[in-house]
Amino acid sequence: MSLLALDRLTVRRGPCPVVDNVSFAIRAGEVVGLIGPNGAGKTTLMRACLGLMPAEGRVAIAGRPLAELAPADRARIVAYLPQEREIAWPITVEALVALGRHPHRRPGARLSAADRAAVETALEMAEVSAFRTRPATELSGGERARVLMARALAQEAPLLLADEPVAGLDPAHALDLMETLGHLGAEGKTVLVSLHDLTLAARHCTRLVLLRAGRLLAEGPPEAVLSPDTLAAAYGVSAFHAADARGPIVVPTGRIRP
Repeated sequence: MSLLALDRLTVRRGPCPVVDNVSFAIRAGEVVGLIGPNGAGKTTLMRACLGLMPAEGRVAIAGRPLAELAPADRARIVAYLPQEREIAWPITVEALVALGRHPHRRPGARLSAADRAAVETALEMAEVSAFRTRPATELSGGERARVLMARALAQEAPLLLADEPVAGLDPAHALDLMETLGHLGAEGKTVLVSLHDLTLAARHCTRLVLLRAGRLLAEGPPEAVLSPDTLAAAYGVSAFHAADARGPIVVPTGRIRP
């Protein structure tokens, strides 16, 4: 069964479609990279998958139409890491990560032993245990990104939507985060992650979905989607393709001018 299935998804802003008739499905255990140039519709697509903006077409989560899922049910199935990294309240990092357990708790209930274990695991996976007692508002941008990822991991949802999670991270933490997403897939969970780094997409994603101007331009294995012709059509760039012991390398090298 597909954890996430889109059928002719269309999102409009005024008369113009920002996401235009997009269909694809993601099965359990897949880590699918959502790629494309700025303004291609990646964030809009993710938000529409969560019911955060009006859309046409059909979205199904775990086999159930999105419109039939109550917010609490949806929160137990899907975790979402948005692009925005603002943290409004000066609560501790540990308290912020514990908010990821909200869908599993009764209103007003204290954290259970299972909740505390999930928070501890998430802190360790995101490598933020060392500053669990710090106010979240005093963190750097990269630290905030990792803490918010920990909150999403603490949710323990079978489906994770992560919108540019490596933005603002140093190379080591970006690699660590992508490895964490790979571990989630190996555990049978499902990940849809938007990326701009093509090498990370090629190495860590089982499949890629490429959008251009709101439309699905290509979908399939990374080596097929990241071909020279497709990169030229999507981004207007040429790229250096190579490989080492850890996987493929795809680095844009120049613009292709008309």
